[in-house]
Amino acid sequence: MEHTKGNILGLITILLWSSLALFTVYSGSIPAFELLSISFFIASFIGLLMLKNQKRKVKELFKIPIKAYIIGVFGLFGYHFFYFLAIKNAPAVEANLINYLWPLLIVLFSAFLPNEKLKWYHILGTLIALIGAILLVLKGGSFEFEIKYLAGYLFALFAAIIWSSYSVISKTLKHVPTFAVTGFCILTAIFSLIAHLIFENTVIPSSTELFAAIMLGLGPVGGAFYLWDFALKNGDIKILGSLSYLAPLLSTLILVIMGVASMSIYISLACLFIILGSLISSKEYLKLIKGIFIKS
Repeated sequence: MEHTKGNILGLITILLWSSLALFTVYSGSIPAFELLSISFFIASFIGLLMLKNQKRKVKELFKIPIKAYIIGVFGLFGYHFFYFLAIKNAPAVEANLINYLWPLLIVLFSAFLPNEKLKWYHILGTLIALIGAILLVLKGGSFEFEIKYLAGYLFALFAAIIWSSYSVISKTLKHVPTFAVTGFCILTAIFSLIAHLIFENTVIPSSTELFAAIMLGLGPVGGAFYLWDFALKNGDIKILGSLSYLAPLLSTLILVIMGVASMSIYISLACLFIILGSLISSKEYLKLIKGIFIKS
């Protein structure tokens, strides 16, 4: 039951991540780290409400092992830090293309976990979904890896490795309760604020921009991390890794629906590849669901 719930919450997390691009667009002129600090402060309040709902005290956050905090901040802050550095030091297309290796890396890294077996359809499905992600990022254009952007490419690769390794390592921390993410978010908010004060000029957001920042904190850059933590610790990490390619696809479709982007043949092909790849990777789980319906 927990296994199924974990996969479902993982899918909900991916749906939340699909709103990232839309709210980022509406966040307008808010600098990256300022936006992150606002979003993660909102995410921290979600965690504090979770603690209150579970009748726990804030001091329980101090009982979480230091190792868990290092891993949590490494994942949440480390990923976003290197991702934004990548965007600033390399063309967005190439940076995003390298960054979207993280779902594939989750599937591959999961092979090193105890009692986890990587089967041919996990790899095949994830690779097909990766092709879809590439089509989605390129949008009919092309990309050229230039040596002058090497630092940016490396930052994007670091981001992909950090998020995938954080996700896989979290699978091994079942003894660490999900409310620990509250502490991760608080520290990430603080580090993001420090990065903002060092690298950026403060911008007073408009009401629309502030609303977008709050929504990011409630959803894709905040609240989603609590769901992801539970999903990783209780669901099938290989399926979750493959399904993660739905995030850029759904994100693009939302932009199309909202009139921010337009539909194209490349988006249609990407849709086909990503859905096909996700279904192939989830072959084992889909068979289980089919069996449940047949029995009932």
